[in-house]
Amino acid sequence: MAQIVGGGRPVNDAERRVIAHLRDNAPDDWLLLHNIEVPRGADLFEVDVVVLTGHSLVVIDVKGARGRFEVSGNRWFPQHREAFGSPVAKLRGTARALKGLLIDKHRELERLYVDNVVVLTAPGAVLVDPSGRDARHVTTIAGLVPMLSDVSRVRHGCSRDAAPYRTAIIEALNGTVRRPTAPPRFGNWEVEEQLGGDSRVTEYRAVNATAPTSGTVLLRVYRADPMAEQQRRVAEQRRIANAYQALAKIPPHPCVVRSRDFFAIDDESRFVLVLDDVHGQALHLHLTGRGLDIGAKLAVLEDMLDGLAHVHANKVIHRALTPACVLVADDGNAMLTGFDYAKPGPRKHTVANELPNILDVHYVAPECRARPDRMTPASDVYSAGVIASQLLTGELPMPGMDAEPAAAGVAPEVMDLVRRMRDLTPAKRPDAVTALAELRDAREAQPRRRMPLGGRIRDALRRLHPRG
Repeated sequence: MAQIVGGGRPVNDAERRVIAHLRDNAPDDWLLLHNIEVPRGADLFEVDVVVLTGHSLVVIDVKGARGRFEVSGNRWFPQHREAFGSPVAKLRGTARALKGLLIDKHRELERLYVDNVVVLTAPGAVLVDPSGRDARHVTTIAGLVPMLSDVSRVRHGCSRDAAPYRTAIIEALNGTVRRPTAPPRFGNWEVEEQLGGDSRVTEYRAVNATAPTSGTVLLRVYRADPMAEQQRRVAEQRRIANAYQALAKIPPHPCVVRSRDFFAIDDESRFVLVLDDVHGQALHLHLTGRGLDIGAKLAVLEDMLDGLAHVHANKVIHRALTPACVLVADDGNAMLTGFDYAKPGPRKHTVANELPNILDVHYVAPECRARPDRMTPASDVYSAGVIASQLLTGELPMPGMDAEPAAAGVAPEVMDLVRRMRDLTPAKRPDAVTALAELRDAREAQPRRRMPLGGRIRDALRRLHPRG
């Protein structure tokens, strides 16, 4: 049995299962520390479990969500929930911060390897990672002890024997980490689960502390440097506030994810964006061929254009529209999200200089690839056209094609509309309102295929109560 040497209170049952499993199944000489905070400068890193094995110190993040997680770039796409930043990337930063603190206390700990592992605890939870970059740091409860026992994980240049450093490690941990007195809380929102993130933003699922049964929300907690010089601090705060400013200009609409609140922590070291927690999954997951028939795909495209028309009507340009920014809810309805780099009308400052770092060139209009600052509603329509073509045909469109490939069960009028949305000349593209009207007309004229009862009811409701 491993020895638990301290820590805070576990936040959920998934964390309790991992702690109990390690306690009962890990070697006797392993040490466990759980639910701690690692302060590093102005930052505070939350850690579920730290394990000192015979050859390394391992930082563990526990994920209790069920189902399948697909990795694409630096995002994880779960079933039935919105995508979030890779927890592996986030944990890698935490491991670096912890090692930095250890070295500050004892220089000889430079040779200690600090590993990072994400544990999926739900039965049947699986990670699909085509690149393999995250997969080597992810395991299940059953595979946790074997992974932590694998000496080959120690990087070249680090010691494979942690025993000589054991006393120094324990002293350094005692002098640096601390036990939280309560679950993390931002304003009135109490964290249930840390999802992921990167060096600039951490994503959480949270509940209202006053009414914890009222449902969950998503928190995006952005880091800022309150000690920076004023010009840099103002620019940073403008960038952070951009998503909220864009969403605040858009009246509520069923095809746009709603922002609930935006506020700063007292010292302005962090800013919190509160969003609806939509029970659904990113359209990106449906591009792999699972789940949507032609009727459902056309309904998703209709909702996407409906949301885009509403956004444009309120003088907002999305500027970063991809399949990751379209959520398909459990009831089949689709919603736009991902407004971090949107342009909420004319203003004196810009965040367009950040766009080259995050844009996926496949979805960027040709006139904007070298100049993202020139994005317009027409470039959003181009992005929507690429998404539509990819969803209907199963492939990204080939650049410069005069005709759209046929898609089984889709009217030629729809495919022609998708082609015109991607016209190389911005002025020749229909605007979102026109594209929405043409899609609805084409769907009405198209002979209806037999579909499940739920789909027929949903389609009938759409005809009776069109959105927008």
